[in-house]
Amino acid sequence: MITILLPTLMIGGFEYIRHEVLLDYMTMETGNFYITALTFVLSYIFANWMFRRIEQSNKHLVEEQARRSVYEERERLANELHDNIAQTLFFLHVKLQKGHLEEAKAAVSDINNQVRQAIFNLRSSPDEVTDFVERIQLWLQEWQLITGITVTDEFKLEERYFSTMEEVHLLSIIQEAFTNIRKHSGASQVDISLQAEQNQWFLRIRDNGQGLGEERMTENKYGMLMMKRRSEEISAELNYQTIDKSGLEIIVKGTKEVQKV
Repeated sequence: MITILLPTLMIGGFEYIRHEVLLDYMTMETGNFYITALTFVLSYIFANWMFRRIEQSNKHLVEEQARRSVYEERERLANELHDNIAQTLFFLHVKLQKGHLEEAKAAVSDINNQVRQAIFNLRSSPDEVTDFVERIQLWLQEWQLITGITVTDEFKLEERYFSTMEEVHLLSIIQEAFTNIRKHSGASQVDISLQAEQNQWFLRIRDNGQGLGEERMTENKYGMLMMKRRSEEISAELNYQTIDKSGLEIIVKGTKEVQKV
C-alpha cells in the first residue's frame, strides 16, 4: 500500500503546494522541472527497493529449493542404504550358516563401507553452503581411506557452475561409480576428471581394474542403469567402455545454458 500512496501523496502534494502557494514565486518551466526531477528520484528509489525485494525473494526460493533437493537426496540415500544393508545381512546370514567365513567377512566389510559413506553424506547440514568440488574431494579422501585405492583427480570448474539439483545427481553418479569400482573392479588406481568450458562439460572416471567382458556389458552390472537414469535427469549422456581389455572408463557429457552477466 505504501508503494502506491507515498509517490501519489508526494507528487500530488508538491503540485498542490506549487499551485496554491508557490505560483507567484515559481515559473511554470521551473515547476515542471522540479516535478520531473521529483518523479525521477521517486521512481529510482522505489525501483531499486522493489528489485532488491525481488532479488532477496529469489535468493530465498533458490536456498529453499537447494535444501529440499538435499533432503530428497538424503531420503533416497536412506531408502537405498536400508535396502542394501538388508540384502547384505541376508547374504551374511546365509554364508555364516554354510560356514563360508571369508565371504561373511567380505559382507561385514561391505556393510561397514556403506555405513561410513552414508555417514559422510549425512554429516553436513543442508543449511551449510559448501563448494561442490570440495564436497567431491572430501568424499574421495574418505573413499581412499576406506578402500586403500589411489585416486587422482582433476577439476576445472567455475564456482556454482551446476545447479543444486545437478550437483546432487552428479555426486550420486560419482559415488555409484566408485562404489562399484570398490566392489567389482579389483582396481588399484582410479582417475577422475570433471571439467566445464562455457556450455560444455564432461565427467570421466577411469580405473585400472578388470573391466567388463562382452557378456557383462549388457547385464547392467556396475550400476549402469542407475547412473544412466541420473544422467538423463540432468540432460546428459553416459557412455562406458573397457580400455585395453582391462580398466573401465565411464564418461558423462552434458551441455547447459550459461547465463551471461
